[in-house]
Amino acid sequence: MASSHKTFSASSSLPSPSSAIVLSPCAACKLLRRRCTDKCMLAPYFSPSDLQKFTNVHRIFGASNIIKVLQEIPLSQRADAVSSMAYEADARKKVDELRAQLARAQAEAVNAHAHNANLVALLRRRRTTCRYSATTTIVAASPPATTPLCFLDEEPSFFLDDDDACRGAAQGAAPLWT
Repeated sequence: MASSHKTFSASSSLPSPSSAIVLSPCAACKLLRRRCTDKCMLAPYFSPSDLQKFTNVHRIFGASNIIKVLQEIPLSQRADAVSSMAYEADARKKVDELRAQLARAQAEAVNAHAHNANLVALLRRRRTTCRYSATTTIVAASPPATTPLCFLDEEPSFFLDDDDACRGAAQGAAPLWT
């Protein structure tokens, strides 16, 4: 397979006649919007088709740090170093995505718990209201604050059908949820 790095000799009208200019820039030069030459240090490791690979590595390490690392190690180890940086950048990106997903799931769980608590409170309030209405001739929206008729410590009853006093009120009542 031929290299996708195509070069041509620089003519006298171009500013640097000693170097060749690459027709298809490497992913690093493409992302950084600079001219890619045949002496580009990043071109052998970030082909034009690997734009996402360079984007991830650049986001974590920065272009100047990538170049600095490559300059400090022998040529024979550079491909492994770039591969390691790409692996670490991908891992960090996945960790960030998983953290965001976990935060969304936790927020969803908190919302579901609050919604459930609201439904339970509504059912208990309705149950208390039904008991109060069944024992008195005055129909009130809620029992007086001084006379508690229903304690939260009672055995839970989440369905209005469980209480005989509420059967009549529940038959004509609108559903709590759909």
